[in-house]
Amino acid sequence: QVQLVESGGGLVQPGGSLRLSCEASGFTLDKYVVGWFRQAPGKKREGVSAISNRDSKYYADFTKGRFTISRDNAKNTVYLQMNSLAPEDTAVYSCATSMMMNHHLYGLQVWPYDNWGQGTQVTVSS
Repeated sequence: QVQLVESGGGLVQPGGSLRLSCEASGFTLDKYVVGWFRQAPGKKREGVSAISNRDSKYYADFTKGRFTISRDNAKNTVYLQMNSLAPEDTAVYSCATSMMMNHHLYGLQVWPYDNWGQGTQVTVSS
């Protein structure tokens, strides 16, 4: 069964950190572009970060150097380290995969991704 499972979300105080994991089962992630997306209540889903199969990395401007994406092919997992979290980072965070070639153009767009995890809730609040 082809599946992506996110974990690592939770409640954190402003200024805190979380590390999200996106683990694949039924296929290997190393051939795919993997993206992290988030959706806050009442808002559209937006791209947060992406990593290509050759480790090119892309970040949304709002991450402002606070977030780091990485992959561990041995564990078939992609991570999103999030530091200096703020209340506006509160959202459901999901990972997704794509075989796109032009990830430098569309890596943070929703439409090229066709396999999605169920998401993990991140809540930043005091």
